[in-house]
Order: sequence, then C-alpha cells, then structure tokens
Amino acid sequence: MNLFATTFRSTLARAFPEKTLFLRSDGETRFIRLTPFVQVAGISGCALVLCWTIVSSAMVVMHGFGSGTLYEQALRDQAIYESRLNKLAVERNVRAKEAADAYERLAAALEEISTIQAQLLRSEDRRRELEAGVDVMAGTLRKSMNERDEARSQSEALLAKLNDNAKGLGAETTEEELAATLGFLTAALAGVAQERDELQRTFDAAEDRLDEVAFEKRLEVERNERVFRQIEDAIETSLAPIKDMFAAVGLPTDSIIEQVRRRYSGQGGLLSPVVLSTSGETEEDPQLLRAGEVLEQLREAELFRVAVQSLPFGYPIRGVHRSTSGFGMRWGKMHRGHDWAGPTGTPILATGDGVVTFARRHTGYGKMIKIKHDFGFETRYAHLSRFRVKEGQRVSRGERIGDMGNTGNSTGTHLHYEIRTHGKAINPLIYIKAARDVF
Repeated sequence: MNLFATTFRSTLARAFPEKTLFLRSDGETRFIRLTPFVQVAGISGCALVLCWTIVSSAMVVMHGFGSGTLYEQALRDQAIYESRLNKLAVERNVRAKEAADAYERLAAALEEISTIQAQLLRSEDRRRELEAGVDVMAGTLRKSMNERDEARSQSEALLAKLNDNAKGLGAETTEEELAATLGFLTAALAGVAQERDELQRTFDAAEDRLDEVAFEKRLEVERNERVFRQIEDAIETSLAPIKDMFAAVGLPTDSIIEQVRRRYSGQGGLLSPVVLSTSGETEEDPQLLRAGEVLEQLREAELFRVAVQSLPFGYPIRGVHRSTSGFGMRWGKMHRGHDWAGPTGTPILATGDGVVTFARRHTGYGKMIKIKHDFGFETRYAHLSRFRVKEGQRVSRGERIGDMGNTGNSTGTHLHYEIRTHGKAINPLIYIKAARDVF
C-alpha cells in the first residue's frame, strides 16, 4: 500500500510539478504554492463545472425545443377547436333561424286558417240567405200560379155559363154589362199572367245567382284545400325534427304533451279548444271540419313548442370555449356533469324556461345556480364568477344568468353544467346533441 502511494505521488509530481505563484500588492510580495494535489483538484473541479454546464445547456436547449413543439401543438389544437366551435355556432344560428321561420309559418298558417274560417262562415250565410229567398220566391210563385189556375177555371166556368144562358142573358142583361164583365175577367187574367212572368224571371235570376255562388264555393273549396295541404306539410316539416329530438333523449312524448294540454287548457290562443260554429248544420260542413282538423294540428304543434321551450335542450355557453371533461367516471369518482373551459366572464345561458331556485355559494360548486324546469327537470351551473339572476326569478331559454368563473373546487376557469331529472344526474350532451338539428 505504501509502495502504491509512493508511486502515485511520484507520478503525480512528474505530471503536475509543484508550482509557486507570486502576488505583489502594495509593496508586499506574497506567494502561493500549488502542490500536485491542489492542481489536480482544481483541474477536476473545472472539468466538473464544464461538464455540468454542457449537460445543463443541452437540457435547456432540448426542453426549449420540446416546449416550442408542445406550444405549437396547443395552438393548432386551439385553432381546430375554435374552427369547430365557429362551425357549430353557424350551424346553431342556421337551425335557430329555421325554427323561427317555422314558427312564423305556423303563425301565418293560423292567420290564414282564421281568414278561411271567416270566409267559409260568410259564404255559408250567403248560401242560406239565397236558399231562403229562393224558397220564398218559389212559394210565392206556386201561390200565384195556383191563383192563376183558379182564376182561369172560374173564367172558363163563367164563359160556359154565359154560353149556356146566352138567350136568357140576351133578354135580361144588356150588352154593355156583359162586355164589362168580360173586360174585368180579361184584366184579372192579364195581371195574374204578368205577375207570374215577373216571378218566373225573379226565380230564373235567383237560380243563376245560386249557380254563381256554387261555382265560387267550388273555387274557394279548391283554394282552401291547397292552403290546407300546404299548412299540413309545414306542420309536419316543423314537427318531425322535434319528435325525433324527443325520441333521441327517450322522453315520454305522449305523457308530456298531455301534461301541457291539461296545464294550458282554457287559457286561450292556439291551446284553447277549437270551436268553429254553434250550429249543428254548419259543423257538418266538410270545409269547416277540415279547418278544425288543421287547427287541431296547429294546436298540437303549439303544445310541442311549449314543451320544448320548458325542457333543457339549449346550449349553456355563448362565446369562445372548449370542452374539457365529460359525464362519467373521472379520477375514480363520478363526474355528474359536463365541463367547458373559457375566459373569465364568458356568458352562461339558461338552457330552458324555468324558475331559479338557488343562486348562492355551495360547497365544492362555488357560486352555483339551480333552475327548476317542468316535468321534474333541474339544471345546475357551477363555478361561476358572477350571478345575474336572483332566487325565485323566472328565466327563459337563452337568457344570460351568470358569468364563467373559477370559484369552489376548481383548477381553472370553466363551467360545470348538470341536468337532473327527478334528482338523478344524466349526461347533458344527450340533450345538446339531440337539439343540434332543431335549434
């Protein structure tokens, strides 16, 4: 061991001979002795520092390249998300415009139906008046003809009697009296004939007018039939996507529509019962019955509109945002809603008509709003930065109720949105996707 140490020291002394450094300062001279071990230690320290600097620089450069790649990827992802969101927003606006146009068409159809109904009633009244007038004229004509026939019979009887008693009359009656009697009978017969001719002309004119009214009614029936078909097609086109939307989310359509019918019964508008006439005869008119059927279809469309407006089919955010977490298991726990991230203050919207039942802080949820909807539905909007509604306030779908924030148990600015039916949480995207082709 001593031999090895001696050999190592001698080798080290040859490689790094001892050196002396002289330092002069303020008239004094100092020196520092650098032994082989000190030189080796200094060189080793410098080498370690150099190696550490090289490795650190390489790591920083590699991290910079990696960070730049991730940042660029994040920018590309953000651009893709924004493009998709813009497309969805455009599509949503188109669907909303189509729904508004459909509703306007329904309103125009209702107005057209009301006009047709009034025209039908006026036409029916005119037809009745004309029929009554014709009946009166026909009765008068029959009475006049009977009187004419009776007068003619009496005249013939008198003439026969005059012929049979011509000799006796020649002795007892003057020629002037006989001429006066015959003149009176002739004038009476002429008056009856004239009255008969006038009544016949009146009757012919009434028949011509009845033919004109019948022709006008046929034209009106054909025109109304075309209008009815157009209205029925518009109703079917408007209701088809709504019925598909109900089927997509598995809602009991018949039960919901019946609840709406009972709730709004007797409140007027399209939801009021259809009453076309108080006369039993008029209600049997095919056109009025067809109008009643179309009005009933419009009433059903209005029932669907009211039901859809009350259900949470809307989209809860307006503005730039991105989806960050869906419904289901997350980190070993059940996530009962859907999360979207966006800038602080992004508008949060009510997804359906309802009443605000909760608008304050809640443990974990932070600032949260609960809205109670019809048919046992409730929506929740959590982690808000600001409330824009109060408890007990009634809100409509699309109305701004709050701003996106980062309150409660939250790792960043986002909205946590829930839909619950009878207390049970369901996936909100089911309703959002089902309504995508309608609103």
